[in-house]
Amino acid sequence: MAKFRRRTCIILSLFILFIFSLMMGLKMLRPNKATFGDPFGLELLPVLHQQTRLGKSFDSQNNDKINSETNNKNLKSVEITMKPSKASEPYLEELQPLNYYLHVFYYSWYGNPQFDGKYIHWNHPILKHWDPRLTKNYPQGKHSPPDDIGSSFYPELGIYSSRDPSVIETHMKQMYSASIGVLALSWYPPGTNDENGENTDDLVPTILDKAHKYNLKEFSELLGSGGVFLPQVTFHIEPYSNRDDQNMYKNVKYIIDKYGNHPAFYRYKTKTGTALPMFYIYDSYITKPEKWANLLTTTGSQSIRNSPYDALFIALLVESKHRYDILQAGFDGIYTYFATNGFTYGSSYENWARIKSFCDQFNLLFIPSVGPGYIDTSIRPWNAQNTRNRISGKYYETALGAALHAHPSVISITSFNEWHEGTQIEKAIPKRTSSTVYLDYRPHKPSLYLELTRRWSEKYSKERATYALDQKLPVS
Repeated sequence: MAKFRRRTCIILSLFILFIFSLMMGLKMLRPNKATFGDPFGLELLPVLHQQTRLGKSFDSQNNDKINSETNNKNLKSVEITMKPSKASEPYLEELQPLNYYLHVFYYSWYGNPQFDGKYIHWNHPILKHWDPRLTKNYPQGKHSPPDDIGSSFYPELGIYSSRDPSVIETHMKQMYSASIGVLALSWYPPGTNDENGENTDDLVPTILDKAHKYNLKEFSELLGSGGVFLPQVTFHIEPYSNRDDQNMYKNVKYIIDKYGNHPAFYRYKTKTGTALPMFYIYDSYITKPEKWANLLTTTGSQSIRNSPYDALFIALLVESKHRYDILQAGFDGIYTYFATNGFTYGSSYENWARIKSFCDQFNLLFIPSVGPGYIDTSIRPWNAQNTRNRISGKYYETALGAALHAHPSVISITSFNEWHEGTQIEKAIPKRTSSTVYLDYRPHKPSLYLELTRRWSEKYSKERATYALDQKLPVS
């Protein structure tokens, strides 16, 4: 009997050991999560220099300038395009809920022959220097897609059209994977457009519908919340021709009347609990503050305040003196847009604490803009001094760390897909042609910047919750 019990104990012990070994083996087979080094500390930010004129005076001594991030136009090699593997996709169980205080600037101005009958924006002209004596030293003409495009990077989706529904849906998936809650759509009024594109207001319904349709139900079930996460769309109003207080009123009315009832239309909950639309106003400084005051103050001749079309209007801060113009004009907040640290007063990380203090003093929203890098030499070959090397994500993490340090109301990202200026976080792939070697995100995956954004989005959500109550900011 004793022998039988010993034998039973031995068999049971071996069985438990087998099960334990099997479980450990399965655990070892679990895919590894992507890891990245610690971000640079704020003390390692590059030396900053005062800028005097936007677009006219550049910092040629910035420590993070890397002139080597320009296209090599003299290669004698065959075309090579490397396709990413499915391993670059984020794991669904790792996705975080969307962060509605993290916004990204989005551009729908791209076109190709399949959907638009021609290339749009990918064939961007090479812009001339304002000094004719310097212009002759650089290439001229236009880019010639599909192999030669107006960008130093090459998109994973190829030379896509912003009208392609599958492209819009893929973009939405990438944003969701990055836990971005709001896209700020570059917008021109009907009948107007930027000088290199065509009007895209007719695309707004599709973008809103895709944002609403792709509601992450399957993701929320995996996360165990049982809820539905809805992305939101706000508008980044561009400096269309003759923009003033009167036509701005008409255009804001148009946007709210036409799109304001859509479930994907973004509203920001103010300190008073009121949910208002938000509009970013690019190059707001072009219009005199007195004109803006007609629209944005309660006593203005075209006042939009306390009307059905009242909203939060966010001005672009370029120079330090613009702070008081913004205040006089009646704006509700400040954003900085440019992804080039040191290029303007507003885009310089060292100034963000002072800007935040100013905003707190006058009850304004502060929305710093962060970006993964900057390189626009494919369209401005004379502007290499403003290149900011990505440093395998370190530049981006430095910017995000500086933004969090300022305790902002919202953080904006420049950009999701501004390919001309090399500020995109959208997936890019290695590509080489007979005349060009495009930059890429190696040694990391094409999804590097989406993954970094997701990690920092979660960090921002947690940190914002700790200071939101003190600042009386909305937390949901």
